[in-house]
Amino acid sequence: MASISTLGIGSGLDLTTILDSLETAEKIPLTLISDQQTSYTAKLSAYGTLKSALEKFQTATDTLASADTFSAATATSSSSAFSATTGSDAVAGKYTISVSTLATAQTLTSASKTDKTTAIASSASTITIQQDNGDDAVTIDLTAANSSLTGIRDAINAADAGVTASIIQVSSGSYVLSVTSDDTGVDNAMSISVSGDSTLQSFLGYDASASSNGMTESVEAVNAELTVNNVAIESSSNSLTEVIQGITLELSDVTSGNQTLTVTKDTSEALDAITEWVDAYNTLQDSFSSLTKYTAVDAGTDEQDSSNGALLGDSTLRTIQTQLKSLLTNASSSSTFKSLSQIGITTDTGTGQLELDSDALEEALASDADGIKEMIIGDGSTTGIATTMSTRLTGWLADDGILQAATDGVSSTLNDLTDQYNAMSTRIDNIVARYKAQFTQLDVLISQLNTTSDYLTQQFSSSDSSSSSS
Repeated sequence: MASISTLGIGSGLDLTTILDSLETAEKIPLTLISDQQTSYTAKLSAYGTLKSALEKFQTATDTLASADTFSAATATSSSSAFSATTGSDAVAGKYTISVSTLATAQTLTSASKTDKTTAIASSASTITIQQDNGDDAVTIDLTAANSSLTGIRDAINAADAGVTASIIQVSSGSYVLSVTSDDTGVDNAMSISVSGDSTLQSFLGYDASASSNGMTESVEAVNAELTVNNVAIESSSNSLTEVIQGITLELSDVTSGNQTLTVTKDTSEALDAITEWVDAYNTLQDSFSSLTKYTAVDAGTDEQDSSNGALLGDSTLRTIQTQLKSLLTNASSSSTFKSLSQIGITTDTGTGQLELDSDALEEALASDADGIKEMIIGDGSTTGIATTMSTRLTGWLADDGILQAATDGVSSTLNDLTDQYNAMSTRIDNIVARYKAQFTQLDVLISQLNTTSDYLTQQFSSSDSSSSSS
């Protein structure tokens, strides 16, 4: 059977061109499906771009919706003897502070030994360390061979007993064992007892109530003592977290008389968060504009400009854009602030972007930061501009949200188009193959007829020649 490249040789007809034309005509529906695939693929990619843009905006919105954003405060001390850090519930004000005593950790020190490795006990023993903080006593089993200064130190440190042991060389050939509470204050003072070996008990034992001890108290456990606004305070720690609301005091030295701690509201964090949120909102609007771009076409043509946005006219994007715009006010705010325009943030009606007057915002924050917080954060659950936006964004971006539903719909359509394309392509291949077979048969038939015609013509010519000769 003749191939496509030789179709028409037998018949003299241009069957190859005819077959190509028929194949092109049959494939017109494939082009239409392919165009749809291109369009839906672009739409799928656009949904990914939209999701990314919404996620970035959500990050800025979540920051703005945080209570800490509007609760920042700074603490300034007039003395290097103490410092302070502020929490979200710090209250602005001035506090008079005087530190008379720092909290210290108890240290017990043993009698000296001439070396660190000679055993002290002659039999196995048990060391018991009890602190006054109410924790259970810690017991440490010790063999006689391991009862040197080094052995005792290592055994205590491995026991996690709330104390730390070390060896101090006081002079050449003279060493002492030092045991210090890990935490300061009288509640962390310790007692040490030894059972099983009297020699080790005489060396290591300590009880504050006993008349004689093996260890001596070289550093007394002391609580910190201070006054805040002339109110006497005692603490086992030099870090005080509950004395002043929202303030952690860190004591490092005693003071010379009264000193001042000044706590002031810091609106810079709120200013930065609002500014960054406005920028993020405008960036999101840029994404909306790019994804829905429309370029007018000449009158009388049905084709749209290829530079149009992939989500032009898309209902999902339009829903998100419309609802975001509706959330820019908080009419239910209990403060005097109900809309962003009251704090210097207005909307450009032409572009939909927000315009920020930084001076007006700073002035509003300085005069009533709590009122702005009420408008933007509300109750932190169901009210407030940023709070409701954050909730809405979470819903849109959820696995069962409208954006995922739209994405799944496009993916499903693309799968259907692929199935349609493959089925139609197979059908067209079969049709073209049938055309080819029919053309080949036609070519052979015409070739045979031509051959028969030539033969008959030749026979008739020969017959005529013979008749003329007769």
